[in-house]
Amino acid sequence: MMKPFSVLAAVLACAQWCQALAPANPNTTAKGKAILDYLAALPAHADKRVVSGQFTDFGGNSNLAILDETKRVGGHYPGLMGGDYADFGRNFVTSNGVNKTAIAYWKAGGLVTLSAHVPHPLGGGFRDRDVDLAQLLVPGTEANKNWTRVLDSMAAGLQALRDAGVVVLWRPFHEMNGEWFWWNGKDSAAFVGLWRHMFEYYSKDKGLNNLLWVYGPNMGARVTKYYPGDKYADITGLDGYTDNVDSNTIKGYGELIKLGKPFGFTEFGPHGPENPPGDFDYRKLIDGIRKDFPRTCFFMSWNAKWSLPQNRFAKELLEDPWIVNREDLDFSAGIAIRSGPRARAKAAGSGLGLGMARWFAAGTDYADAMGRSIPMER
Repeated sequence: MMKPFSVLAAVLACAQWCQALAPANPNTTAKGKAILDYLAALPAHADKRVVSGQFTDFGGNSNLAILDETKRVGGHYPGLMGGDYADFGRNFVTSNGVNKTAIAYWKAGGLVTLSAHVPHPLGGGFRDRDVDLAQLLVPGTEANKNWTRVLDSMAAGLQALRDAGVVVLWRPFHEMNGEWFWWNGKDSAAFVGLWRHMFEYYSKDKGLNNLLWVYGPNMGARVTKYYPGDKYADITGLDGYTDNVDSNTIKGYGELIKLGKPFGFTEFGPHGPENPPGDFDYRKLIDGIRKDFPRTCFFMSWNAKWSLPQNRFAKELLEDPWIVNREDLDFSAGIAIRSGPRARAKAAGSGLGLGMARWFAAGTDYADAMGRSIPMER
């Protein structure tokens, strides 16, 4: 039973967040709205308030192996799986591999986030920084034609996930405040224009109503300089690679929290961006979140030697009272889902979190945090 203080805290948190819960895309699917509501409400919980996450790999290399390894080492499947549409071999993008992994993990009860190390639109490397972002949106130019090809290819992958019922935390143009990708550190107005164009193109022309849009700068300075606006983003976060999970090292949290969107560590890796030794004590991550970043509602560890299974104390992290793993995901906690005996029976035998199993089995309506009844889309 929730303590009276926790109930009061939940009510106050809802009062604070409900005004920000409307998704950026007004046509976002009911499942997408439910997930956004769920993430927004997590910081008010006494425990089970930070969804664990693990990045798998890029393109065709993405599979369930690292998630299975996390379960073997840490005793639990992460609540969130991550992937990326980059195809470095072809200097393009691909949904092969990633989509298969995403659909399988979603059906098993997990959440999905995707990014894209998108190729240089003029044929260079994705770290070449000679791109004029404004030219990508000038019809008829070579840059525009190439950029449209990239957009259409990624959209096709996201449409396949839409058709499979998968909601995607979509994180384009990550670390835009850095200086290492072709889209980094550009004129802010040009960047915002590029983001908004993708948002409109995907939401209206491509019908990608299964996306929740994640704005994810790198920790440090200028974290809100490239923010596209409340009508174009649903979630904010920071990428951070460090052993020191504290506010002296990880800068930008306060500025992003003020935007009023759910916040997460969109990428986390110990040591730094290169050559991690694989000896990080992962208890430090949740200890730091608890102390300095309490409104965090999810994190995603990077793969290889940054990952949960290749470092120390993954089990202790995943068993911390604050952590939400895949089996804990329950969208009935903050959302009234009407379901019958069939849904409960399926939940009991499926291994899914109860809320997720109800969701898939019932196919009925739910009420969001503001009490609105919304038809569930299959």
